[in-house]
Amino acid sequence: MSISFEEEKNQMKKILSVGNLTAQPGEKVTGECVFQVDGQDIHQPVYLINGEKPGPTIVVTAGVHAAEYASIAAALEIGQKYSPDVIQGQLIVAPLINQAGFPVRSIYLNPMDGINLNRVFPGKADGGASEQIAGWVFNNIMNQADYYIDLHGGDLIEALVPFVIFAEVGKPEVDQKSLELAKTIGIDYLIRKVGTGGSTFVAAAYAGIPSVLVESGGQGIWPREDVLRLVDGVKRAMIHYGMLTEEPLAPTKPIVLQDFIWLFSEQKGFWYPAIEVGDTVKEGQYLGKVTDIWGNELQSAHASASGRVLFLVSSLSINKGDPLLSIGA
Repeated sequence: MSISFEEEKNQMKKILSVGNLTAQPGEKVTGECVFQVDGQDIHQPVYLINGEKPGPTIVVTAGVHAAEYASIAAALEIGQKYSPDVIQGQLIVAPLINQAGFPVRSIYLNPMDGINLNRVFPGKADGGASEQIAGWVFNNIMNQADYYIDLHGGDLIEALVPFVIFAEVGKPEVDQKSLELAKTIGIDYLIRKVGTGGSTFVAAAYAGIPSVLVESGGQGIWPREDVLRLVDGVKRAMIHYGMLTEEPLAPTKPIVLQDFIWLFSEQKGFWYPAIEVGDTVKEGQYLGKVTDIWGNELQSAHASASGRVLFLVSSLSINKGDPLLSIGA
């Protein structure tokens, strides 16, 4: 008797493996996958949860930016929370991608080479340190996903309104499924990003995997509500795709924003925002200034479109090229 493609696909997924870790059906395995980058061992912690019954594979990552603590705390909770007897399918959780950045509380960058990891996916095996890490994570973890969720939040110097970003990469079926995944998360603001390379979720979408990047929390703290928003977002996706048999959580009516406008500092100096995160602004509105140490204005920031301030740097210190804020338009 012949079997369908989906049945064959599910049978092939009965054994779940990442690096040196393997989980049989009905088994949960945790441990570190060790790989080398420029002669240095990287110890990548991974949770493998292989359900007793077949179903989709959801991959959750966090800590690509090592000081976005609400997202890391949420990924740890997700990995610890679920067991094979309650899920149908496979769940892979990699809670801390930027291993070098976490102990030194690095903002934005991987201290191994000073590169932003979320600008180099899908990575390169023969590239720099960050490209090698991205390549290993992409090929060994992300590439196994039927649905991919990358958890983020405001960094140590960033305040934000929670939002979900999904990519449009010119593949109609993948683009539509990424939007569907974004809607399941239960966060009010969805941002459409026309695909350009470098980010985790964009690289995954180009590989044919419906993907989102979810933001909650910031400024070096992890209030329970920010962590729970991410934990519940993943749970909503698992329910939606049949991995959990629980009743769906209360529905939401997210707003899809067509543009995500960033303002960057043109100078090194001192940042004085004139608005708060979450404020609604109008095109042309004055948003703040960058000054030198004597108070002389070096840059005056104005809104290039009307919308809501979803992201705001809260640091007085600012460097040339640093983001100042972003507007969802």
